[in-house]
Amino acid sequence: MPQDSCCRFCSRGLYSCNWKHRSETNNRRKCACCWFSVVTLVSLLSLCWLYICLVTFNDQEEVNWKGFAKLKRWVNWFMVLVVISAVITSYCVLLLLFALFQVALREPLNLHWLHKIFLFFGALFIALGITGISLQWRQEWPTVYLSLQATAPFLQFGAVGALTLLSLFVFQGFRVAKGKWSKFLIAVMFVAVSTAIFLCPLIIQSPCLIEWSKLPEKPKLIGHRGTPMLAPENTMMSFNRSIACGVTAFETDVQVSKDRVPFLMHDHNFSGFLLRTTDVKEKFPDADFSYSSNLTWEELQSLNAGEWFLKTDPFHTVSMLSEEERETARNQTIPSLLELLDLAKQHNISVIFDLYSPEENDTVDTVNTILSSGIDPGLILWLPSAEREYVHKTAPGFTQVYNNESDLPIEGGGHLNVKYSKLSTEEIRKIYISNPVFVSARDHRSRNVTVNLWVVNERWLFSLLWCAGASSVTTNSCHLLKKMEQPDWVMSRLTYTIIWIAVDITSILIMAGLYICQWKTHHRNRSRGTENISAWNEKELFPFLPIR
Repeated sequence: MPQDSCCRFCSRGLYSCNWKHRSETNNRRKCACCWFSVVTLVSLLSLCWLYICLVTFNDQEEVNWKGFAKLKRWVNWFMVLVVISAVITSYCVLLLLFALFQVALREPLNLHWLHKIFLFFGALFIALGITGISLQWRQEWPTVYLSLQATAPFLQFGAVGALTLLSLFVFQGFRVAKGKWSKFLIAVMFVAVSTAIFLCPLIIQSPCLIEWSKLPEKPKLIGHRGTPMLAPENTMMSFNRSIACGVTAFETDVQVSKDRVPFLMHDHNFSGFLLRTTDVKEKFPDADFSYSSNLTWEELQSLNAGEWFLKTDPFHTVSMLSEEERETARNQTIPSLLELLDLAKQHNISVIFDLYSPEENDTVDTVNTILSSGIDPGLILWLPSAEREYVHKTAPGFTQVYNNESDLPIEGGGHLNVKYSKLSTEEIRKIYISNPVFVSARDHRSRNVTVNLWVVNERWLFSLLWCAGASSVTTNSCHLLKKMEQPDWVMSRLTYTIIWIAVDITSILIMAGLYICQWKTHHRNRSRGTENISAWNEKELFPFLPIR
């Protein structure tokens, strides 16, 4: 079988599930045109959706935890979402490529009914995903915007390349179009799209478009529940491993037991207290514990807090552990706050925590435990907002940390601890830049305020916040971020402008060359009388054009 015939055979079979060529009626051609549009649209939507999934991978733990809180079953729901999205995207893009092959080979664009069903379910899945983010995780949309500050310069280069390749189809469509209005419509649309792609760098903003000499120092690292990728979260093994990352603070969660002993545990109340990270169901099968005050410290100590990590492998990192490390993880128990304070005192590392307990005296017991530990009060970053006035009077040496900007002291100073998407990179930059001449109401630097951003796990996000001037980040992946000696990319605005203009000019020259070559080939064939494109082929090749 000739190579050309083989390509036609495979393309026609995979796209139309029709291995033999069939002539088409006008009605079938119009229907094929509509489905070609659907394939193109769903492919673009699936690419955008996969991009959203990949850039929000930083927050996978939050998605998985919410899934566990509702279903009481630990599954890496976010990874399931990514895999399904990747399969749908691959399918749609391949289908679009086969459609373009059909166009290039001048074959009928008859989409098989099975593909139509798959496209429908793919579009439905994407629609449900976007709706779910908008309703349940709307805080992820700022993450998408942040990601564009990291990827937009390179996405623009890719868009220019795609436009250059597709221009060949556009030019041929312009040539075979019959009528001035058809040619005018093609020209206007192509020029409009090209102009938008070529000039979009004018509105692209990124904190990494700076001179190397102006790059801020690397943000300090705070271990989120220790090093939860390499050890069970909120265990002494986890905090010990974070010391090797050079963290400046331990971040944890504190609750108070029935006999008033503060201990470390994140999950609380009805969101799966003890169920996710301990064997409480095996030790107390008939009990239903909803609050930390339901158990004594002795009962809490009897629980295993490490086996779950090896079984569920929440970050797919257990394979990185040695046999000795796995055995250590398997034998972890719930630590008390006092154990962590002793470790922090030994290594001169700060401690910041949330307090999850319903009792009024929990703050008093926690403060008393800290004061009796002998740790330097300046190492305690007090975050709980409840009874802050009492804490300030009882332990004035504690460093007060606030979750909201509005809670900062009016007289100035303080520390802000917020989710990374709550502040724009421009606001973070204002905090970093010291310029007393231009002081606005939102300029934290003028009030000597530092900002910690949580939870930052991905390289691209850490790089972006580094360029913006973040002072510290709370992270699950301190073992990875500590190895970064510079952001993923830094480029001066002048260098980027030169590259942008060079890429655009190169694209324009290539497209001009393609148009001229196609025009000359067309006229040479026409003068020889060898051009043989029938009206049927024109309609199949460019189904969106009204050809007379």
